[in-house]
Amino acid sequence: MNQAIHFKTSMFDVSKEKENPINPIYGLSLLEWLRKKLEGRIDITEPDAEDWGWFSELEYEGNNYLIGACAFFEKGDDSTSEIEWVFQVHKHRNLKEKLFGQNKMTDSDGCFLFFKGLFDQEPGIKEVGVA
Repeated sequence: MNQAIHFKTSMFDVSKEKENPINPIYGLSLLEWLRKKLEGRIDITEPDAEDWGWFSELEYEGNNYLIGACAFFEKGDDSTSEIEWVFQVHKHRNLKEKLFGQNKMTDSDGCFLFFKGLFDQEPGIKEVGVA
């Protein structure tokens, strides 16, 4: 199960993002910001495109995760206004963990709580919620 964090911000100019070659969805700028902000603390892979947005991978407390981002923005929208974002966290599990129902992703997962706390504390990010 993926856990998602929703929020609004005008911190990123998505109109300047590299185009997603699979689907015209924005989200790259959030992952690039996270890579820079967490450099030296968490090693986050270079973002890559997916049909639902952008993703990176990381290791946190011995577990591997995929993090994803997408912005609700279309060409022609005002890129300086507050944009709604969805940030998702997906925990990779091995076959044994899946078969025995172990190490499941929950809303109390350490990686999920880390990113939620990061967004909660960022002054430019508003209306942080979990879905």
